[in-house]
Amino acid sequence: MTIDGTTTGQTEAECYEKYGDDLVRFTTAIVGPSDAQDVVSQAMVKLVSSGALRSAENQRALMYRTAFNEAKSLQRSAVRRKLRERKTAKEIAVHDPDIRPDVVHAVLRLSPRQRACVWLAYWADLRTTDIAEYLDISDGSVKQHLSRARKNLKEVLDE
Repeated sequence: MTIDGTTTGQTEAECYEKYGDDLVRFTTAIVGPSDAQDVVSQAMVKLVSSGALRSAENQRALMYRTAFNEAKSLQRSAVRRKLRERKTAKEIAVHDPDIRPDVVHAVLRLSPRQRACVWLAYWADLRTTDIAEYLDISDGSVKQHLSRARKNLKEVLDE
């Protein structure tokens, strides 16, 4: 491990042991609890089979970036599936009194990248520079996504 907390030179198993639970929590914020473990598993399979993780300068950031990309891919597939299902099925409304629909709808209106930035900033307590590295975007983009996410959430929840 380097001074700034990044990792290098660990085996794939050591990386997964160290960061697997954090990755599942991260992907849960993006795709939900039912798909999070599958997303992380798919990401790790890609990293191990490609050999990229072993040679990465910042293994943790690569793991987060790959998990995020897998989550985006899953969501794209889910959107396409929902569109197909809407053509053939009626919507079924389910009411759960423990869930605040306004909060759920507000979060669902955020883009996957905004949800990822919000989760990494507020739940993982990462700095914007770390988030930028994890998601392979610029620091300015992270700040912009966080600002837009906060604005969107405030607008929806203040209505």
